[in-house]
Amino acid sequence: MKTKFIPVENSFKKWKKDPQYVAAYNALEAEFALASAMIKARADADMTQEQVARAMGTTQAVVARLESGKVLPSTRTLERFAKATKTRLRISFAREALSRQAAR
Repeated sequence: MKTKFIPVENSFKKWKKDPQYVAAYNALEAEFALASAMIKARADADMTQEQVARAMGTTQAVVARLESGKVLPSTRTLERFAKATKTRLRISFAREALSRQAAR
């Protein structure tokens, strides 16, 4: 029996029509952004997860969990990550854009 694969783009187009999916997806935006920023900082520092872990005094598994976006690190942990990657942690607040429904 041959397995039929559906391109993820097709599924995503369908899911975007579901308001519950869109709300859940948007709720994860900050976590995705944080994980992406951490991965970029490490890549820009040309370091492996193991190297960052050693510089932070932790394990590679901890760094992997941080970069996965599945855990929300404390500011102290983010500071340690920044120091390990020779970057500076900056936290800011931005107003959320009003949804089209809320604007009506």
